[in-house]
Amino acid sequence: MDRPEASKGISSVLNTLQVLEAVARQQPVGVSELARATGMPKSSVHRCLLTLREAGWLRIVDPDRVLWGVTSKPLDIGLTGSGEQSLREVAQPHLEALRDVTNETVHLVIRDGDSLVIILREDCRQAVRTFVEIGTRAPMHATSCGLAVLAKLDDPEVDALLGRGLDTYTDSTPTSLSRLHREIEHTRERGYSVNDSSWWRPDVSAIGAAIVNSAGRPIGALAISVPSSRFAPEDVAGYGAHAVKTAEAIAESLTGR
Repeated sequence: MDRPEASKGISSVLNTLQVLEAVARQQPVGVSELARATGMPKSSVHRCLLTLREAGWLRIVDPDRVLWGVTSKPLDIGLTGSGEQSLREVAQPHLEALRDVTNETVHLVIRDGDSLVIILREDCRQAVRTFVEIGTRAPMHATSCGLAVLAKLDDPEVDALLGRGLDTYTDSTPTSLSRLHREIEHTRERGYSVNDSSWWRPDVSAIGAAIVNSAGRPIGALAISVPSSRFAPEDVAGYGAHAVKTAEAIAESLTGR
């Protein structure tokens, strides 16, 4: 028979993990929302949050409203356990070279179900540049990386991934399957994706290319991320060629081809 103190300790650990999972799903999120999501008292949620912050798993991302988010620690552990840590390590020098040749910020993402997770960012040196935190979850249908990944899948799989609904992030977010299929077809024809209308984040445009495994399946993607005010049509083809070349080099390094 379990000792009462042991059962209490297990319950405390389970509560803490429940809060961590809720923050990961809803971030940035406050104590009241977490209490509703977990069914726990606010005082208990707050204790769990402090414990997770002390352990380096969570941090306050909005001090004014006291909203919480995850740190990169869960991502690092998850990447190591899944074997994707090697993707980040292999890709880093290639992304640094892509940043240098374009003088724009570049991102690396991996697939996680029907969305993407940003696992690496190489910042350009320009005073005005784009920014997104490592560990941010990004939508498949509203990003250049997502579009590049979708273009490597067949149409039934695309429909299965997107059939649960398409959220709107800006006035230009693609929210119909017919429009997305057109964008996917253009991406297949070019070999790279183009988001020139700030689909996900306002005033941010991007060019993306998928990274595939030895079976030709997309495991991630990279993007050249450009402030829309600096996104010039005459640069698209050149940036696209650089993006594809970089994605292919990463894939070759991963598979040893």
